[in-house]
Amino acid sequence: MRLLIAAWLLVAAQVGAAPLQVEQVAPGVYVHIGQHKDFEDGYDGDIANIGFVVGSEAVAVIDSGGSYAVGLALKEALRRVTRLPVRYVINTHGHPDHVFGNAAFLEGASPPRLIGHAMLPQMLAARGDTYLRNLNKQLGAAADKSRVIAPNETVRQRLTLDLGGRMLELTAWPNAHTNNDVTVFDAASGTLWTGDLLFIERTPFVDGDVSGWLAAMEGLARIKAGVTIPGHGPVTRDKNAALARQRDYLTILLRDVRAGIREGRDMTATMATAAASERARWQLFDVVNRRNVNLLYPALEWE
Repeated sequence: MRLLIAAWLLVAAQVGAAPLQVEQVAPGVYVHIGQHKDFEDGYDGDIANIGFVVGSEAVAVIDSGGSYAVGLALKEALRRVTRLPVRYVINTHGHPDHVFGNAAFLEGASPPRLIGHAMLPQMLAARGDTYLRNLNKQLGAAADKSRVIAPNETVRQRLTLDLGGRMLELTAWPNAHTNNDVTVFDAASGTLWTGDLLFIERTPFVDGDVSGWLAAMEGLARIKAGVTIPGHGPVTRDKNAALARQRDYLTILLRDVRAGIREGRDMTATMATAAASERARWQLFDVVNRRNVNLLYPALEWE
């Protein structure tokens, strides 16, 4: 199966492939739902929620996927919907499953503006080579033409983008899921793209500061959104219930890691117990939760 996926991605990169499946979840708002796969097991670059918003004059892409081939397939899906120019490509943060499709949209004489958090260029400079090496290892030839491309315009606090009668409000968040999270709110449809500040079904992955993430979630809860598109998992019309479920996991994870440290358990023992009560509620729990403990344990030892 993995060989078949790699072959499809390679063909996509070379000649263009069938478009990604996208769903219109609000007027002019299209999303492709990524698969619940792990980077170490069957990863094919297509695990994140990615998509686009169509205005009267232009289009904004919101996250581009985990490889050039995935980005190209998203671009083909977009062209089945509209011939309007892509004016913006917005990266909600710098994780590889969200950014490696950028190159597919930056080809041609009039490339779009690439936009991300003010901390994103620094993060990609530090990690980009490792991300690309891992992608080549995971996908082989199907990683062809995938590149690390930093934004040429950044958001420090807020930025408004105009698609022609349709305004997108970008917000840059302090250190949370990562140190470079951006959300996108489409006021015309009441749609909020959270990036990985919100996970639904898939175990939340910590790469920043859990306390900051919990604080950011309080801010997200105050946004009046009719439709919310998480970084992973299904689109929801009950954002605050999804946030509450994620808050439970992160709060229990923090509590249990601190308890393990306080009670003298080493990190390996803590991995076996931390947030274990949450296992049945999340997909990919065992592998992602262990990674979360691996990051949190040494940081919390020095509180």
